[in-house]
Amino acid sequence: MTCTIGLVYDLRSDYLKEGYTLEQIAELDTEATIEALDATLQALGHATDRIGHARALCARLVRGDRWDLVFNIAEGLRGRSREAQAPAILELYGVPYVFSDPLVLAATLDKAVAKRLVRSHGLPTPNFKVVASLSEAVPDGLRFPLFAKPIAEGTGKGIDERSRIDGPEELRAACARLLEAFGQQVLLEEYLPGREFTTAVIGTGRKARVIGTMEIEVLPAAARAIYSLEMKERCEEFVRYSAPPRDAVRRAVEDLALKSYLALECRDVGRVDIRLDADGAPSFMEVNPLPGLHPQHSDLPMIATQEGMPFERLIAEIVESARERARGAA
Repeated sequence: MTCTIGLVYDLRSDYLKEGYTLEQIAELDTEATIEALDATLQALGHATDRIGHARALCARLVRGDRWDLVFNIAEGLRGRSREAQAPAILELYGVPYVFSDPLVLAATLDKAVAKRLVRSHGLPTPNFKVVASLSEAVPDGLRFPLFAKPIAEGTGKGIDERSRIDGPEELRAACARLLEAFGQQVLLEEYLPGREFTTAVIGTGRKARVIGTMEIEVLPAAARAIYSLEMKERCEEFVRYSAPPRDAVRRAVEDLALKSYLALECRDVGRVDIRLDADGAPSFMEVNPLPGLHPQHSDLPMIATQEGMPFERLIAEIVESARERARGAA
């Protein structure tokens, strides 16, 4: 059954006009992504309405506009709960939407909160600490090498060849740089030297299932093999994406990804990042409950394509998962 679907999103070009930098808006969407999503929803028989960012959503709701469903991919710009802003507004007005609820989006954007929740379910994640000031930039029992990144950013923001830390001086310098640049706490965790994977999960609750897994390998030409913002932007030069063999390692990675997704109560779709430790055992790194949806360049559609799921089917299943939840709540 078709319906009217509003699209809520943050467009890079809108914020560039407001004076934001490219790094500040790196997580936001391009016109190509919105056009592809809009066209796909229409191809599925739905009527679409491009609403725009959360401020535009507020204006439309106050005006009295409503939709059968909102396809929300707005990342927000300010605060560690920024991804929760649009869905919180939609819940206030009783409008159903795709993807996770405000609590999940806020908890998972804060990487330390997500790791604590995952660990509370007995799932493995690297040992870590949160650095709130330069005076706290000490290992406190963590073993070098360490890895430092902003606590509430995505898309590799704040990550570069200096993120891997081999000693106290590097640790202090990395924390000073991140505290100043991002104005938020720093997540410091023990560095895992093994292979890196990202696993796509679709569905909600008992219906959640793994779509597939993609291995991410930073090529030797890249600086210190760090999967940074620059490497993501220049992935054609420096990154190899591949489907790992369906062996015991992949099974363990996908099992951990699904358990983490369920532990964090993600909905409709998400992408879980997993890395192997020195012994080859998988550990949870982070989850993205608002994954990118560019049909060719975003990890989630790339995994779906790799596993024989066309982009149109991926979007159809996301919409159906959300509509099924909405029907259950009615």
